[in-house]
Amino acid sequence: MRIAVTHENGEVFQHFGHTEEFKVYNVEDGKVVSSEVIGSEGEGHGALAGLLANKDIDVLICGGIGGGAQSALTEKGIELCAGASGSTDEAVEAYLKGELINTGVNCDHHGEGHTCGDHEDGHSCGHHEEGHDCGSHEEEGCPESGCAGCSGCHSEPLFEGKNVGKIVRAHYKGTFNDGTQFDSSYDRGEPLQFICGAGMMILGFDKAVANMEVGEKVDVHLMPSEAYGEYDPDAIFTLDIAELPGSEDLSVDQQVYLQDMQGRPIPVKVKAKDDKTVTFDANHEMAGKELNFTIELVAIVE
Repeated sequence: MRIAVTHENGEVFQHFGHTEEFKVYNVEDGKVVSSEVIGSEGEGHGALAGLLANKDIDVLICGGIGGGAQSALTEKGIELCAGASGSTDEAVEAYLKGELINTGVNCDHHGEGHTCGDHEDGHSCGHHEEGHDCGSHEEEGCPESGCAGCSGCHSEPLFEGKNVGKIVRAHYKGTFNDGTQFDSSYDRGEPLQFICGAGMMILGFDKAVANMEVGEKVDVHLMPSEAYGEYDPDAIFTLDIAELPGSEDLSVDQQVYLQDMQGRPIPVKVKAKDDKTVTFDANHEMAGKELNFTIELVAIVE
């Protein structure tokens, strides 16, 4: 297998259509055996897809990408894994472990002069421990704060506690008030790792861990204010397809990225679409819901 990653200074470059180079990894038996950096030899998704095909690339890992580029890669038989960020080496390792999740087409909203696709300034941001990508890994119940949270990660702790500022590992099970389970790290067989108090988790979950002992297990009930917030009708908005190049390829219920005026990526879901407009919902799918967690502190890494 040959994997190409959009590359700049060891990081995943976020503009597929403008990448100047790729880092190419040769993989045998699920392990990287060699790698090299190659020039892109031009711009534009058609030319880049052709280059990758000529280099016998099987998989492309990138940050932002548009519908046209996605189609060009599909035509060449190249698998796409978009929405990655951070170290290219770590992104490839996460992919090989099955932990890197493809966001597909990710659009960016710049206010005036919207763009969607190859020209975005956006990226999937946030928590990269254990291969998570905070923009795409928004399973129901995953207690990470999501991109709305990671874009607001804090250098100063949000609260006090003996575990604040430490890297911790915790198992959890999440349920709704009727007892229905929506997520469980136990089922995945791997505890969640994060920095306590750094804003990487929803507030109530984070605060619960702040003073726990290793091996301790607690049950917490979280109101929306300490989980994913109240449902906000104003977070539903409609844009003209003509103002958002690439959005013509979107479909209802698809999860994509837009970008606010500060350059922060925001995960949204396509709520409705017609010939001229697309309606997005920026509410987290767990917004307005009371959540229950059983949390077990497994370890303090440092």
